[in-house]
This record gives sequence, structure tokens and C-alpha cells, in this order.
Amino acid sequence: MNPKKILVVGSSNTDMVIKTNNFPVPGETILGGRFLMNPGGKGANQAVAAARLGGVVTFVGKIGDDIFGKQAVQQLEDEGINVDFVAVDAENPSGVAMITVDRHAENSIVVAPGSNGTLSPTDFDKAIIELQNSDFVLMQLEIPIATVEYIARKAAQIQKKVILNPAPAAHLSGELLRNLYLITPNETEAELLTGIKVTDQESALKAATQLHQKGVEVVIITLGAAGAFLLEDGKSEIIKAQKVEAVDTTAAGDTFNGALVVALSEGKSIRESIAFANRAAAISVTRIGAQSSVPYRKEITN
Repeated sequence: MNPKKILVVGSSNTDMVIKTNNFPVPGETILGGRFLMNPGGKGANQAVAAARLGGVVTFVGKIGDDIFGKQAVQQLEDEGINVDFVAVDAENPSGVAMITVDRHAENSIVVAPGSNGTLSPTDFDKAIIELQNSDFVLMQLEIPIATVEYIARKAAQIQKKVILNPAPAAHLSGELLRNLYLITPNETEAELLTGIKVTDQESALKAATQLHQKGVEVVIITLGAAGAFLLEDGKSEIIKAQKVEAVDTTAAGDTFNGALVVALSEGKSIRESIAFANRAAAISVTRIGAQSSVPYRKEITN
């Protein structure tokens, strides 16, 4: 069966990563270890994950007229992603992210959005044919929320399934939630969206139920090493993840979301899609970096 087309709209960054034993406290300078510079950005990460795992992917984003932007587009193209609708911002630089990873594989990230922050509804309108030709739209929140709302509204009007990874955490309008097919917050993001602290299955159900009542058809709350909580058609469960030795959790959520939409595009059930996404994310945390940690389809065991 040919998979359905996936439209990913979001950010593209260059990630600058330093490994260190401990995070510095304010005012402290510490000597770090290994340095890496990798392509990143939640949108681009999720597009790469979807492409490597078998999806037919078009990416819509915005880059600066600089070497970082040119490299980012070339790398996406090398992954087999359609980049015809990546806009260029002549006034702002491409996005960058400064990432520190400690010895426990936890990360601390500061993002300078640059051109990502100027991706507008007008930019997206140039890709409207791709929206019409796609079956799933995957977005995140490293681009302007007004643009996310505009795309979700356009997609819902023509019955396209919109999947939102609400990261970085932000408050969302009722209209946006009503236009979503599926939302994938982690525990922190779910708490911000609902006011309910997610600590166990019972609290996850309360938070997911609130999001469903606001109009989202399917709610998945990712729980890190514990797996993912699913609420669909009034039924809920935790789909567990495999145990692995984590090295770097950067882009684990992006890998999960990219894998999830690929499995859905292939006609798998929500539950099967989460299990597939859990396997992909588990592999990604055993590797350093963002896109560099994303596995290929052949690495995912059934």
C-alpha cells in the first residue's frame, strides 16, 4: 500500500550542542566536553523522522539568506523531502539552538528563532496545493501561533487531519483545539494546557479528557521512558516504551511525532502507530544529536 502524503510545517534550526557533566548555574563558567553542530528545529526534525521512516513528506518553513539556511535545505533535500515551499527571509537569520547535554542525558536548550518567527499565512498560501494533496498535517509551536491557527483552520475546512505537537509549551485557543485531529503534549505541556499536573494514569486521563472536551478527537500524552497515554473513543491506556540506556533525549519527541504520522499515513491504528513511534523514539535516545539520532525504517523491528 502506498502511504498517504504528509505535510510538515514548522521550524528549521542549526543546533549547537555541548556535552558536559553538569549544567552551569547562573554566573558560572564550566569546561564542557564534546561539541557538535547538527541540523535541528522541531519542524525539520519531525520531517526528517517521517522521511527516514518511510513517509512521503513535504516541508514548509522559513530560513534566513545565510549558510545555515542553505545547509538546512540541502540536508532536508538529501533526505528525500520536498523543499519547494521553504521560504527565504532576507532580513532575519536562520534559527539556531544552543543545547547543553549533561551526563544524565538531560538537555537544556535556548532557541533563537530568527526566520522561523516570520513564517506567515502568506508564506503558507504558496504551498496550498500541497495541503490539498496531503492527508496529514503535522505542526509544532516554534513558528508563530497565528500561522499555526491559520493552517489548522484551512486544513480542517477541507477535512485534512491536523496533528499538533504543542512544543514548546504554550496556551492554545479553543478554535485551534477544535481544528485538531490529534494532539501530542508531554506531561509539562499537558499541565500548561489543562492546569492538571500529570503524574500517573489517573491524572493523565483527566488532562486528556479536558483536551478532548475542547474538541480534539484523539489525545496522546507522551510520558518519556514510561511510554505514551492514549485517549481515543472514550477508551484510555498507557502504551509502554522499551527500556534503553539513554544518552541524549534531544529530538526524542520529534522522532515520536514523525514516526506516529508515518504509521497513521500507512493505515495503522492509533495504538499500532504509538507502538511504532515508541520504538523509533527509544532508538533516538541512545544517540547524540537531533536529526543525527533519528533512526531509519530498517532499524525499527516489528
